[in-house]
Amino acid sequence: MPNRYDIPKYAKACVLTEPGRFEIRDDVEVRLPGKHEVLCKIRAVAICGSDPEIFRGDLAGTWPPAYPFVAGHEWAGEIVAVGEGVTEFHVGDRVAGEAHKGCGYCDNCKKGRYTICLNYGKTETGHEHYGFIVNGAYGQYQTYSIRSITKIPDPVSFEEAAMCDTAGVALHGLELSGITPGGTVAIIGPGPIGLCAMRLAKAMGAARIIVIGRGSRLSSAQKLGADICVDFTKEDPVEAVRRITGGLGVDEAFECSGAKGTFNQAVRMVRKGGKVVLLGVATDDVVEELPFKYVTHNEIAIFGSRANPNVSWKVLNLMATGQLNVKDLITHKFPLENFADALDTFVNRKENAVKVVILPNGEI
Repeated sequence: MPNRYDIPKYAKACVLTEPGRFEIRDDVEVRLPGKHEVLCKIRAVAICGSDPEIFRGDLAGTWPPAYPFVAGHEWAGEIVAVGEGVTEFHVGDRVAGEAHKGCGYCDNCKKGRYTICLNYGKTETGHEHYGFIVNGAYGQYQTYSIRSITKIPDPVSFEEAAMCDTAGVALHGLELSGITPGGTVAIIGPGPIGLCAMRLAKAMGAARIIVIGRGSRLSSAQKLGADICVDFTKEDPVEAVRRITGGLGVDEAFECSGAKGTFNQAVRMVRKGGKVVLLGVATDDVVEELPFKYVTHNEIAIFGSRANPNVSWKVLNLMATGQLNVKDLITHKFPLENFADALDTFVNRKENAVKVVILPNGEI
């Protein structure tokens, strides 16, 4: 098998040129892989909820640290070249990517907690955060560390595999708290992560799923498998959850929106000894007041959850065996050239958009 394909010197990518401005260029240099790296032809990349703030420039100077920059981190593709020392992966392998690559040697990385690497942001240590600090997947080709890719099982398409990151974020949170077999779970915020959490909780043994939301997203949850839906614009979600559970509360509550007030709600809707997991990423100005004594006296456990460490292979296997369906979460697909339309569709939830996928190299 050849070490690499014929690879163009330049390719197309969606390039951020300054805060709030981007353009599709065809002159982006294709970097060949270095030691323990592979070059991937990006076949599908999903728009993440964090991408719009990166494109707006809300976090300019940090995400990204400088311009020009290529964002995007929820991707799947095929390996077209391998670098020195790569033995586990080969040209032609289908792989799904992760955004995080830890330094590998700090205390957290050695414990497998590389998404909270102690050398975060220090690329000189080997740390990389694709699509945030170093260039990502909104282009035809990109180079990745072998630490940040996982082989895709044959039954899983590139488009489904691009959902590996979203589903992995949900699964990591569910693993932190555990799921009570036969229990009841509340999901606050039926966006892509919340919908994945809903389905994974069922796959892991929850008997009932209560989803709290509004509008088209709540309608999607109802169609996609929620047992009970609560519209927070029509009734108090805590009172509704308590009523549904006979006053007991849910076993686990997953906050998936990052909206103000929902952390407090999650705490008050779990049972004594219940667990709350924070999957939604709030903005810096969201500060919650919590019932301190209530948390203490009821032994409520609270978990912060960041990204998707060590779960990609689990998610992909669940997809491959039919235990996790993500096909119907992908509502829209666009070529790279139409990225502006894709971003608008995602941000404004046009046509009840849930997950929007970009195809940088065209239809597969």
